[in-house]
Amino acid sequence: MDATINRSRLFLASCMALIATAMSFAIRGDLMGPWGEVFTLTGEQIGWVTGTAFWGFTLAMIFGGPIVDVIGMKRIMLFAFLGHLAGVLVTITATGFWTLFLGTLLIGIANGLVEAACNPLVAGMYNTEKTKMLNRFHVWFPGGIVIGGLVMYLMSNMGMGWQLKVGVMLIPTLIYGYLFFGQSFPETERVSSGVSTADMFKACASPIFIFMVICMFMTGATELGTNQWITSLLENVGVQSILVLVFISGIMAAGRAFAGPVVHRFSETGVLLTSAVLTALGLVLMSQMSGGAIFVAAAIFAVGITYFWPTMLGYVNTYLPKTGALGLSIMGGAGMLSTSLIIPYMGRIKEEQTALAADAGLDATAADLAGGAATLQYVTVLPIILIAAFIFLHFYTKKNLKAEIKEPQAA
Repeated sequence: MDATINRSRLFLASCMALIATAMSFAIRGDLMGPWGEVFTLTGEQIGWVTGTAFWGFTLAMIFGGPIVDVIGMKRIMLFAFLGHLAGVLVTITATGFWTLFLGTLLIGIANGLVEAACNPLVAGMYNTEKTKMLNRFHVWFPGGIVIGGLVMYLMSNMGMGWQLKVGVMLIPTLIYGYLFFGQSFPETERVSSGVSTADMFKACASPIFIFMVICMFMTGATELGTNQWITSLLENVGVQSILVLVFISGIMAAGRAFAGPVVHRFSETGVLLTSAVLTALGLVLMSQMSGGAIFVAAAIFAVGITYFWPTMLGYVNTYLPKTGALGLSIMGGAGMLSTSLIIPYMGRIKEEQTALAADAGLDATAADLAGGAATLQYVTVLPIILIAAFIFLHFYTKKNLKAEIKEPQAA
């Protein structure tokens, strides 16, 4: 690694950028109800506004991935910084559905650019311990949601408006902009190792990589779709639902911080399989529990989804390294694309199931609770499919693939 590259500062800046990204999720989750009331939006419209952040994320990653090697990670992060600033300002001044949609889209694009640049940056700087360091980097996704959730909780108790809540995102944005400013960036690992662009695209067309992309569709939708709706789905379970989101995110942050020993003990495929089992169990239990018991179910769900995202990325970069930055971007984009699709679907299911419960004679509170429970049960299908998929992946990897770990090379 070039001596002019401050690896610790770049990693810190990457973590701060991910905090800004994650806080946007917590803020949107808290504002889905208020936006519906202020702008007279239906549940499906709120789903589309929220979902556009994931569309933007997907577009940025899919198009940003191939050009990271060309224009460099530094320029990608500059665009991310500008996108976060513009998105916050447009959202604060929103007057209805379309301006909310545009502001959320800009923030989503900025979030995607953060992932498009920072995933290969972390993998390249720590290329002998990729899964471990990608998990440590991704600590700050749930960590940022914890920070954002607690800030939203405090601001709500203080009676602050939704515009001020959105404006909080400017704090981590300005910090990561400062930390990245003037820093030298390394080349991506694919460039430094001499893998051609043609080989990268060929690797991304392999059947096993496509299989991983399909799995990422399901892991991303399960984790992010559920967490984005959780405050609404559990609104009437007898506890403040924003605290359930904070609780889930806190467990995820702690789990990712100590990912090294877990992955070393169980292997990537073992971690993914165990995660799918716990996620399915947690969703079933959350659909049936209320009051303080909801935190027990939420803890099981949280442990399940903790290692999904970073371990999927770590698996691809370790066992399919020729896919490079493009592979990481496609994986992240797939997770976000699936989330953008499931969020409005979950909104529709919630409304339909709530209406059915009301027609059956339940009062408004009980009907809303039943609608949320039914929505969680629908989502449970995804981790059940993943259990079978990861059993296959475990045996396929054991038989056909080996980890390709390279020694750090000079930039």
